[in-house]
Amino acid sequence: MTSSTGAPAQKLMLIDSASLYFRAFHGVPESITAPDGTPVNAVRGFLDSIAHLLTTHRPTRLVACWDDDWRPAFRVEALPSYKAHRVAPDGGEEAPDLLLPQVDVIVDVLAALGLTRVGAPGYEADDVMATLTVRSKDPVDVVTGDRDLFQLVDDDLGVRVVYCGKGVRKADLVDQPWLHTKYRVSTGQAYADMAVLRGDPSDGLPGVPGIGEKTAAALVDRYGDLAALLAAADDPTTGLSPGQRRKLLDARDYLTAASVVVNTARDVPLPDLDDTLPREPVDLDALGALVHRWGIQSSVERVLTALVQSRD
Repeated sequence: MTSSTGAPAQKLMLIDSASLYFRAFHGVPESITAPDGTPVNAVRGFLDSIAHLLTTHRPTRLVACWDDDWRPAFRVEALPSYKAHRVAPDGGEEAPDLLLPQVDVIVDVLAALGLTRVGAPGYEADDVMATLTVRSKDPVDVVTGDRDLFQLVDDDLGVRVVYCGKGVRKADLVDQPWLHTKYRVSTGQAYADMAVLRGDPSDGLPGVPGIGEKTAAALVDRYGDLAALLAAADDPTTGLSPGQRRKLLDARDYLTAASVVVNTARDVPLPDLDDTLPREPVDLDALGALVHRWGIQSSVERVLTALVQSRD
């Protein structure tokens, strides 16, 4: 695709890196190893995913977004149950022992390739992605397996989610019509409000007892947003049933706290980034050493081929 001037149309791709490497680790057999027998299944799967995304969606810019803090203090302060069930004994995130060393390899390979990677102290990758989305003047593809990021979808701004819940090769392209068909909500923000009401056990969000996904979507659609819904709960003449009013009023403190947790920060202090896809690896010697050490030649070659094709 080209612009009216004949130059390639610009498009930014934001990668939810942890989402991709966790899925790669669980989706690629641990029998995929380096020459010394060390598992590199997450490394190979992550790089193969990047190659597929570049080839399929043809971005001109890319940022691998990082969880510098997977459980930020401001979210835990708002809702102590946030991700509490995923805290390891050492206080970090519970993760497979065989995955953690591979994350360091992924970091090194991205650096040698020249693919931009960024995180921010005190913030999750979700917040980094949201901030970069707001900053971008170009269309944005947000790549993730996390439904929370559906809140970024905005057809007017050209922001969609490449949702990899079933894998990168079976990704759904989430725009506003898709959200309406799937969840009966009309905007990304409406999805976030619905998610607060519904809850998400995987993140430690209990939701409002007695209000499931369909009811939550119908309430958000009817009243517009969570703030208006809570205002309606205060007024017995607004059409809510007595049971719904009581459930919402009883859950007011939760709803206020969960909104802080679910809604992404969009003002993360990030440096200016050169996120243009590289024409060639920035450190060929380092990349060669990594390929030799970890036995990842075929996956790296697929990424390099995809980078060349992205410039055509």
